[in-house]
Amino acid sequence: MDIRTKLNEDLKAAMKSGDTVRRETVRLLRGAVRNREIDTGKPLTDAEILDVIAKQAKQRRDSIEQYRAANRDDLAAEEQAELEIIETYLPRQLSDAEIAERAAAVIAELGVSDMKGMGKVMQRLSQDLKGVADGKRISKVVRELLA
Repeated sequence: MDIRTKLNEDLKAAMKSGDTVRRETVRLLRGAVRNREIDTGKPLTDAEILDVIAKQAKQRRDSIEQYRAANRDDLAAEEQAELEIIETYLPRQLSDAEIAERAAAVIAELGVSDMKGMGKVMQRLSQDLKGVADGKRISKVVRELLA
């Protein structure tokens, strides 16, 4: 089942079950996909829809950080609930250990030994791990390995 169909089916199921958080979150995702389609002027592929969903997840993570810094745990909890629903549509995220393993291989392959080569490593890893690891986590792991 493609992602667009899954979103539509999940919306119907949430409406029938009365799950308002899931219903509103799926509506937000469908709206974000529709907005991107309007911007590009063409229907999105599954990969492009995943990019839109990943961007929505990143926005939720950033909001959670900001709400917690402002001691607004109530709003952070709402964002966390939405994030958990959004993440069900994304591929499984790699653990820090898995990222470190891949990063070490890329560092060895490129022959990088200090922070000066971090850009090369990040460029390569960002492409290789797109969709399965967040850029902040990749950066943190690479910094630790090069330090």
